[in-house]
Amino acid sequence: MSRSSPRWTPSADPVSPSPFVIPFFIAHQGCPHQCVFCNQHVITGSSGRLTAAQVREEIVRWLGWPRDGKRQVQVAFYGGSFTGLARERQEELLGAVGPFLEQGEVELIRLSTRPDYVDQAKARFLKERGVGLVELGIQSFADRVLAQSRRGHTAQQVSEAFAHLRQEGIAVGGQLMVGLPGETTAGLIAGARRLVALKPDLVRIYPTLVLKASPLADLLAAGRYRPLSMNRAIALCARLKEIFDEAAIPVVRLGLQPSASLEHDLLAGPYHPAFGELVLSRLYFRRLRKRLTVLQKERGCATIRLILAPADRSLFAGQQRCAARRLAALGLLDHVEVAFPPGQPRATINHEIIHGYSQSHC
Repeated sequence: MSRSSPRWTPSADPVSPSPFVIPFFIAHQGCPHQCVFCNQHVITGSSGRLTAAQVREEIVRWLGWPRDGKRQVQVAFYGGSFTGLARERQEELLGAVGPFLEQGEVELIRLSTRPDYVDQAKARFLKERGVGLVELGIQSFADRVLAQSRRGHTAQQVSEAFAHLRQEGIAVGGQLMVGLPGETTAGLIAGARRLVALKPDLVRIYPTLVLKASPLADLLAAGRYRPLSMNRAIALCARLKEIFDEAAIPVVRLGLQPSASLEHDLLAGPYHPAFGELVLSRLYFRRLRKRLTVLQKERGCATIRLILAPADRSLFAGQQRCAARRLAALGLLDHVEVAFPPGQPRATINHEIIHGYSQSHC
């Protein structure tokens, strides 16, 4: 049955509320490759064959939860390579969502797949069954890095997949990894700019982690791979986010979703359950340092009232208040009052100059 894809609502849109996503995991299904970093049963904490009945039951259960009626309801198939599944299997899973789409209870299906598993016929098939967003596991735009990571696709195939999906009116997201074998900083930045040129609707950025039962674990044991340090991973992800921010492309995820299975099977690499917060705090610190450096030169004998959003209090402080302490050590909080008034929009930095000091206070 033909069905036009609904409009996708970007979850990072500052005005639109984030979507209400009902997630399903098809860990490592549909993909014959074993990428060096891959152990998706650990990443998703899921295994086994998902049935249509389970999909229907879970959707009903999730729809029974209280939620903001303005949020777009989406069903997501994560993990694996959805378009690599047998066509009958795709029909089974997408067909289970079909009645909810027809009744308006679910507005959109989203899924992830490999760039080389998308052609025009597959894109049209997805469009007809209500898929409105496809996330491509790009990981890198350097063919040498892709080869060393055993990805099995090329950078050119990424561009082709974008074109096929866009022709059918399907929104496209891109997933990048930082710290893959053979990667250089210059190549990473160049790859981010190539992705910007494709104008993705969203981006996810993951630091490379070494998991048990992955080929990367063998490389680590043989001394042929060294994971990024936490500080280096934060710095590189922060740089990529700046690039996407400048292009107004939402970065909807920084770091893997924390889980007990992930933490149990992690061997090495820059993992932190609040990795995204660490990256955002680094970027926020840079903005504050730049703004306060200018204000300190201009304030004379006045006091600066720094006005920040209540939701950004943790970003201002940083992990264990390291960001606030660093600003203080630089002298940038001298004669500064920090306020978090209700209603101040998130990610905004305002200030007032309060006069009243006598010359003796200068």
